[in-house]
Formats: sequence, structure tokens, C-alpha cells
Amino acid sequence: MTADRILTWTPTAVVFDCDGTLMDTERHWQEARRRVLREYGVTPGAEFSERAKGIHYTDCGRLLAETAGRPELTGKMTDELLESFRSLVAEDPVTAPGAVEMVALAHEFAPLAVASNCPRDVVETCLDTAGLLLYFDHVVVPGEGMPPKPAPDLYLSAAEACGVDPAECLAVEDSLCGIRSAVRAGMRVIGVGPRPDEESAALVDLWVPSLGEPRLVAWAESRPATPEGGSGSTSPRVVPPRGSSPGDAATPAARPGETAPGGGSPGTAP
Repeated sequence: MTADRILTWTPTAVVFDCDGTLMDTERHWQEARRRVLREYGVTPGAEFSERAKGIHYTDCGRLLAETAGRPELTGKMTDELLESFRSLVAEDPVTAPGAVEMVALAHEFAPLAVASNCPRDVVETCLDTAGLLLYFDHVVVPGEGMPPKPAPDLYLSAAEACGVDPAECLAVEDSLCGIRSAVRAGMRVIGVGPRPDEESAALVDLWVPSLGEPRLVAWAESRPATPEGGSGSTSPRVVPPRGSSPGDAATPAARPGETAPGGGSPGTAP
């Protein structure tokens, strides 16, 4: 890790992961996976949880079906996983430690985006409930030709939407899948969580136990503020796949309960 690449630097934009980074929802995914597998008489172990963390929900559904020995039920188990997760999040949306304060501080010096493998409606509903959605200029999720993490596309599209070079962006992530995505996009990365695995520790520039870590908070507080904060936006925008026409990027994001422009919300999840 190379902490000086973060703590002596001011990013031009900051791109946050949502699930597990801003919102404490990994426990909901774990419980949703357990619920689905229990219906098929399977109890998942620690290895399964590590394999499932951070991946696109369709890949997770496939993994569930393989683990249960019922590959022909991949579609059904994927739907059951997402339904269970949505229910759990609706009952208990909780922000990760330090997330509210860090987002507010970062907004003072840089435009902000979210790059998430979660479904758009889940991302926006959770962030809105937490009072965080108004800070973000862009919400980027997979769909319509944009692949999920660990491909770099979500982070590249977030940087493009913010109008900055990926090398000038800071990514904030909690999973190896997301860290790989951000690194492949050429961003500097802060990892967040109790303890990094060996590969995550080698890839990130700085690892902190939470977004409320004093060293990180002091760094964010010391960044020079822009005149109007990181952005003047009051609502996030849907980011189309890279290569779409520039006019598409300014399309307003679907609000919770509404239909996203061009069709339904492109569902994705860890």
C-alpha cells in the first residue's frame, strides 16, 4: 500500500462503491443467500461467502444454483435472491460507519459519483433514505452493454461522467471485485473494511477500517474546498454505457419508484 498517494493528494473526483462501502448491506446479501440455499437444503460455508461477495447478482444466482446442485434453476434462484435482498434492505437500510460524514466532506472539494453492482432502485432508495443521494452527481450501474465489476467500465464511465481523467479520480471500495475494477480503470483506491485479504492489500493505496478513521477524516477536512462544493448538482444522473451520445448522459436518473429512462432499472447486485 502507498498511503502517501492518497494523503498528500487532492482527487479531482471521488467515486464511491455503495454496497458495503456507503451502506451496510453485505449482511443483507449474506442473509438473502442463506435464505435461498436453505430452501434447497444447503448451508453455505465461509468459502462460499467469499466467492459471492461483490459479484453481479446474476453471477451470484448462478453460484447459488451450482452450490445447490441445481444449475437448471439458475434463473429462479437468481430471482429469489434479489427478492429476498430487496425485502431485507427495505426493512433495515443502515449506513456504514463514517459514510455520512465522509460523503459530506468529499462533496466540499470534488464532484461525487457512485459506481455500484447493485440494482439502481436499491442504490437510490438506500442513499435517499440515508440523506446521501443529493450529494451525488452520477449513479453508474451495469446494463445495456456496460459490464459489471470487476470490469473497469463502471469506473471509467463514472470518471467520464464527472469530466475527469480516471487517473485523477479516487475510488472507495470494500470488496476485491470492486478494487480490481477501480485499479483496472487506472484510479487510486481506498479500501474499507475490517481486514483486507492479501490481494486487496497489495492493490489499494490505503486501507482503513471505516470511513470514520481519524486519519482519513483529517485528510478530507484539509482538502481545499471549491467555491460551491464539489458540484452544483441537486440530483444524480443516469450514466449510459460508454460510447453513447453525449446528450444521453444528462438524462435525469429515475427516482425510487419510477421507471429509468429507456426501460426498467438495470438490476445488478453483489
